[in-house]
Amino acid sequence: MLSSIVVEKVSKRYGDHRALAAVDLTLTAGSVCALLGPNGAGKSTLLGILSTLVRATAGTVGYLEGERRRKLDDRLRADIGLLAHSSLCYGELTAIENLEFFATLYGVPDGAARAQTLLDEVGLEPRARARAVRTYSRGMVQRLALARALLARPSLLLLDEPFTGLDRGGALALGARLGQAKADGAIVVCVTHDLEAIAGVTDHVAILVGGKLACDERDPAGYSYAALRERYHAHAG
Repeated sequence: MLSSIVVEKVSKRYGDHRALAAVDLTLTAGSVCALLGPNGAGKSTLLGILSTLVRATAGTVGYLEGERRRKLDDRLRADIGLLAHSSLCYGELTAIENLEFFATLYGVPDGAARAQTLLDEVGLEPRARARAVRTYSRGMVQRLALARALLARPSLLLLDEPFTGLDRGGALALGARLGQAKADGAIVVCVTHDLEAIAGVTDHVAILVGGKLACDERDPAGYSYAALRERYHAHAG
């Protein structure tokens, strides 16, 4: 299981556009990092680099188990759960069929039981689970995508605007589920504009502005909505 991730002087350019500039950031197990910033700040780019799907132009990312640096191979990638803007789920399949397919792909034992447990945890109603995903609302797809990201019990969970499409109750329930992942020892990184939903569960705040890290602080006691809002406005306007 990953104990920490060390980002050192990571930069990313797309042609003439600089998305990230010499970012240094350390992420630790049993922590939820709220990755904040205005649109275009580089948050999704950094998440993509952490997921290994995007290659940095410069700098390094170290995935550590204690003092041992893990190789960037399929075993590491199987230990990363990603919820991106695309759900990565198949519209013609049901929720259960999607999760059973990915369970087989990821080598998850007892995939069917794990699928049912996760669908209960993310609050997808039993009567909806036998319907094709293409008939789902945005919020239902988001719940299924979270279940897929959690399926293999990843030690690194990367979430890009996970509260989009959820009602307030669903958003707060998802925040609580991230707290459970934290308690289980995962490294959780959550890109979000929903400060209320992430408040209380996050103990690490990182704010990107113009591709640069403007704020990087921790509080083991966690951050209230007011504290998150204060820091966001102090650094990102």
